[in-house]
Amino acid sequence: MSFLTSLLNALPGAVAQGLIWGIMAIGVYITYRILDVADLTVDGSLATGGAVCVMLIRADVNPWLALLCAMLAGMLAGLVTGLFHTKCGIPAILAGILTQLSLYSVNLRIMESKANQAVSVDKYDLLVSQRYVRTFSPVGELLTKNPLPLLLLFTAAVIALLYWFFGTEKGCSIRATGANQNMARAQGINTSANVVLGLMLSNGLVALSGALLAQYQGSSDVQMGRGAIVIGLAAVIIGEVVFGKLFINFGLRLFAVSIGAILYYIVLQAALQLGLNTNDLKLVTALIVAVFLAIPYWKGKAFHGKAQKGGAHHA
Repeated sequence: MSFLTSLLNALPGAVAQGLIWGIMAIGVYITYRILDVADLTVDGSLATGGAVCVMLIRADVNPWLALLCAMLAGMLAGLVTGLFHTKCGIPAILAGILTQLSLYSVNLRIMESKANQAVSVDKYDLLVSQRYVRTFSPVGELLTKNPLPLLLLFTAAVIALLYWFFGTEKGCSIRATGANQNMARAQGINTSANVVLGLMLSNGLVALSGALLAQYQGSSDVQMGRGAIVIGLAAVIIGEVVFGKLFINFGLRLFAVSIGAILYYIVLQAALQLGLNTNDLKLVTALIVAVFLAIPYWKGKAFHGKAQKGGAHHA
């Protein structure tokens, strides 16, 4: 089988994973770009979302309600990080690490002291499953089996709701808090409350992504969130580098983050099809992020060099 054929076969799975992780990346975007806060809670809250969702589904709770509960659990994790940061004076990055560390034990408790809990699509009515990611059948069945249409709707709904929220007075105050806390406080904005709310919103989306991921892969794992922050940052950076000049509107920037996650997984699949050892995935992830982080710097250096040459010539 040729490289192109094998990559095309793997493409639906890469797009599905990209859409799921894209929701998590949008959560990272809220803290990283909007709030300007370094939050490492996401490695734990993603696993929390997966654990809550799977255990509720195993208890015969409706999958939609399980998603909502998973999101609320993620928001609680964000609340803890926010209180550590604003009420205890702990730097945001350390507050996130403390919450992430605590969530490992919490997630084990949720999953009844087991590192892994399975939820089979044969036994439970899951919303998304990787088993049907290549199911291209009549429209009616496609909408109920293939996860891609539902994930696209999820992504569109998340972006639409965030676009609306950040256009409200409260949303604008959160954006003002991230842009300049001192100026925001001078305008009478409660910046501490906004930081806490932003962290709750971010980790709620991360947990929602974890819940969808757990259903998609048919299990939750206590380690499933390890390295999530790197993937989230990769999606944010790729989206900004590729679409930064084209997508100026806030909603389109969120859409670019989701596309960035898809592109990341397509690049990863291409590397795997070329024979990459799966043990090297973390190394490749770090290299992908490093390259896309360096591209704006290289562009700036090249432009600056050309400008200097042009100035010397005219002089």
